[in-house]
Amino acid sequence: MASLADKFGRQISYLRISVIDRCNLNCFYCMPVASGCRRIMGDELNLDEIIRIVRAAAVCGISKIRLTGGEPLLRPDLVRIVKNISAIPGITDISLTTNGLLLPKLARPLAVAGLNRVNISLDSLQSEVFRRITRGGELEDAIAGLQAAYEAGLTPVKINAVLLKGINDGEVADFARLTLERDIHVRFIEFMPISGDSHNWKKHYQPIDTAIKLCAQVAPLIEADSPANGGPARYFRLKGGKGKLGFISPLSRHFCSQCNRLRVTAQGKLRACLFSQEEIDLRPLLGQEVEVIRAFSQALTAKPDPTRLDSDPLVRCQPNSFGMVSIGG
Repeated sequence: MASLADKFGRQISYLRISVIDRCNLNCFYCMPVASGCRRIMGDELNLDEIIRIVRAAAVCGISKIRLTGGEPLLRPDLVRIVKNISAIPGITDISLTTNGLLLPKLARPLAVAGLNRVNISLDSLQSEVFRRITRGGELEDAIAGLQAAYEAGLTPVKINAVLLKGINDGEVADFARLTLERDIHVRFIEFMPISGDSHNWKKHYQPIDTAIKLCAQVAPLIEADSPANGGPARYFRLKGGKGKLGFISPLSRHFCSQCNRLRVTAQGKLRACLFSQEEIDLRPLLGQEVEVIRAFSQALTAKPDPTRLDSDPLVRCQPNSFGMVSIGG
């Protein structure tokens, strides 16, 4: 089987596909315009288009697929998407990033279809703070989704918490304690100015080292091996804990030299880098698999030199007009 590698020697084995750019929440850091995340963009990739893209990716040597959004659970055909992807030779791992609200109904069908695990975006354990961040979401619905994923065997369940100074940084210890009794992975992520909202970013950005220090106050931190498909996080355990703590620092300590991924937007645009707006429209190419394969190779030329990224996050992130919701993180 072929393999993808860029000119800096980075092997590409992982494809993130945004299957929808709508959401049933409206988190301010994902889409800063109020109610904008709920709007219907339309023209999202259909089932056949997604499968054609994944087949071509598998031929290129990509083995891991993550489905993102928006909120992927809003797609009525999501179970079929997962089932079809799981049947593609070469694809060995399928995961999903979700807010979890619809998992009580969908966790088991997705697991049966071939989904391996989920990452649940959960930025607060306090109801009022959760409503503030999500602009109206209910914490109990997210917790029910977390439990459903655990019971369906979509493990290890990973919680993604964006670290927000002055909003949820007082909850870091509470999140850390979740790992004491269960094999749950809690991952703290630095707030990125990807949506062009520099005011909120400057107000709420907190370097990831702050979270590490706060977790160490709960119990001694023991360095842990990264789990399979652990991604860019640095992992630790609390002494005596069953789960893991991950710390993701795309800004203060970027991991670009280890980047192994490409991204496809909900409208079928292939992106090589989260920090770039360069993209290739795959839709006109889907009639010929060889052209899609060629596009994957071409995209690698847009992956930047990891030693030359701008040190200013506001410059590096090159804000776009749609926000994180259109890229899928």
